[in-house]
Amino acid sequence: MITEPSRHCTVELQAVPTRIGQVRRIISAQLRHWHLDPLIDQAALGVTELLTNVLQHAEPDKRCTVDVELLLDRLTVSVRDRDPRLPTLRAADPLATSGRGLELIAAVSENWGARPRDEGGKEVWFTLAAD
Repeated sequence: MITEPSRHCTVELQAVPTRIGQVRRIISAQLRHWHLDPLIDQAALGVTELLTNVLQHAEPDKRCTVDVELLLDRLTVSVRDRDPRLPTLRAADPLATSGRGLELIAAVSENWGARPRDEGGKEVWFTLAAD
């Protein structure tokens, strides 16, 4: 039985560099409003990496939706886009300057994953414990 209501925030955007910074600030402000200050750095890093992946890889366009949901003691951040290709975690070259986004998300989150969406595209998400 759910004893607390969920809290939810959605932002729709074109994944372009200026919007990524804006969404990062919006997510940070929302987490402060929910008194989840200890999660701001991890959530901001994760959403930045997911949006950067949309910017660099998504086709046919860069439209996407960011959802942040707090349900009981779990914060879930997800990004939906219209590209059906699912990302894969790969071992990055230690000297590489890119290609580490999912590795970073895996390191700072409790869990992460990707799933196709029935209406097309995909959703990539990660969770953080909200104690």
